[in-house]
Amino acid sequence: MTNKPNILIIYTGGTIGMVKDYKTNALKAFDFSEIVQNIPELQQLNCNIKSISFKEPIDSSNMNTQYYIDIVEIIESNYTKFDGFVILTGSDTMSYISSAVSFMLENLQKPIIFTGSQLPIGDIRTDAKENLITSIAIASVRKQHQPLIKEVCLYFEYKLYRANRTTKISAEHFEAFASMNYPALAESGVHLKFNEALLFKPTEKDKPLIVRKNLISDVVILKLFPGITKATVEAILSIQNLKGVILESYGSGNAPNETWFIDLLKKAIAKEIKVVNVTQCSGGSVILGHYDTSVKLKKIGVISGLDITTESAVAKLMYLLNEDLSLEMFKYHFQKSLRGEITKK
Repeated sequence: MTNKPNILIIYTGGTIGMVKDYKTNALKAFDFSEIVQNIPELQQLNCNIKSISFKEPIDSSNMNTQYYIDIVEIIESNYTKFDGFVILTGSDTMSYISSAVSFMLENLQKPIIFTGSQLPIGDIRTDAKENLITSIAIASVRKQHQPLIKEVCLYFEYKLYRANRTTKISAEHFEAFASMNYPALAESGVHLKFNEALLFKPTEKDKPLIVRKNLISDVVILKLFPGITKATVEAILSIQNLKGVILESYGSGNAPNETWFIDLLKKAIAKEIKVVNVTQCSGGSVILGHYDTSVKLKKIGVISGLDITTESAVAKLMYLLNEDLSLEMFKYHFQKSLRGEITKK
């Protein structure tokens, strides 16, 4: 009988799963079913490792909500058999995917660690091995016979982050992700150091896992820029079946206060399209009404996204739109911290 935690690796695709065929110099998919044989260092970890791979590896640029559902269904069907999950995806859309998974899984009591790499696992200078090994080690950590981590996280280049707080900041540095509005949950050095005070603590300890698979993808990101035209905004807000808009505004939530712009948003809100205001800045928070240029937005019913990331706002919007909430209740739930994605005021 063993008390070693059982960890499931779910490979969806991405750079991390590529190895070089030295005969052809081409990259080919890594066989994760033989991962322990190929990465013998894993044998030193105090856990049992299994793996599942998507039949067809998905480039992260092709990710969509159906693949999100595929991921959570694998977790759902294996939830009682495993003590933790490590999900490998392409890094380009990892913040979007992991944020969505955090909302899709309610009453989560086990670690789900997303990771990937900037270089393939078979590359001589790869960051893949460290990211993978440490992610598995983190998913294995227990305290008083319980998993220490009970949330969806993202691990990259020596830092563990709450997934729904992250943004990819570099296409070429190994330190590819940042969490501007929430500190790292752990850092990997000679020792793994956890900041336990920052970890998400589920309030419902005995409730079963609930998997939310219905996401509304009729949403759009409207990024403001100086010179944006009425025709552009009108075209975006007139998209057929549009249900939600992430308005990427300036600074602390500012936008043009010209009559045409406010009227177009007001008309959209009257059609029950939910409009959420997030900042274009990499850090900080939306404070509607702080400047004159956001007073009218607040007045017409634009919802402040506070300090949520764009990636997390998209995921939360898709999740909440399925709940068929009134504008007031939608605002209440959007501004409430459901999975630690927003700083409580």
